[in-house]
Amino acid sequence: MSLHPEQPIGLFDSGLGGLTVASAISRILPNEQMIYFGDTFHLPYGDKSAESVKYYSEKITEFLLKKNCKVILVACNTASANAYEDVRRLVGNQALVLDVINPVIAYVAEGSRFKKVGIIGTKGTVSSGTYQTRLAEKKQDVEVKSMPTPLFVPMIEEGFVYDDISNAIIRSYLSREEIKDIEAIILGCTHYPIIKNQISRYYDFKVQVIDSAHIVAESLREMLTEKSLLNSNKKPNHQFFVSDYTDYFKPISRMFFEKEVKLKKVDLWR
Repeated sequence: MSLHPEQPIGLFDSGLGGLTVASAISRILPNEQMIYFGDTFHLPYGDKSAESVKYYSEKITEFLLKKNCKVILVACNTASANAYEDVRRLVGNQALVLDVINPVIAYVAEGSRFKKVGIIGTKGTVSSGTYQTRLAEKKQDVEVKSMPTPLFVPMIEEGFVYDDISNAIIRSYLSREEIKDIEAIILGCTHYPIIKNQISRYYDFKVQVIDSAHIVAESLREMLTEKSLLNSNKKPNHQFFVSDYTDYFKPISRMFFEKEVKLKKVDLWR
């Protein structure tokens, strides 16, 4: 593997959720150039079959490899749960590969004393059992309660945040018995940090809300440091691609990047 610090980081998600990870990377690794792909044509991934998610992930990975990325970051929990190993096999020795689940599992297993942990995510992520299985392997004394929250992604993608509609949906999900009496809750979807404060308020700030974005960005920094691949470029030129234009991608992207994001539409399935 012959990689160079100046190469960009490629990351992808089913839509705009991965922007939470991109934003954390821009803060923690301000010199790194990013190439982001939001598969807005196929969102949400959570209700797609595992085979479909693998296919989409592989096509996007091929696109990012053609962009000469040094890292392929699967910035989507559903894709991380269903397609991570497939992406690794496809990438081979062409780039480094990172997902958004393993760093969070390591954080909970090694850096916390939680005994009761909740996990919320898409149907695809929760039904895969990936979080539950990996947590049990790493930390056998933790009780894991999981629940799919499938309305969160379309709610966020449609711009329903910080309003009565989103608060009602959040309240409806988090009040259910499946996820009662927890000490911490893992946001098992990269869209969910957008509503992190609302989730925290629901719990009166008494339950730790574990946001994968910062944890993954720190893990990426460790990986690049270990491989001597940190970029020293002071003016990274980020690129943002989507498979379809959506009304709320640009407005929500401004929540994370203090300037308008220029989108380029690319059809990888033609």
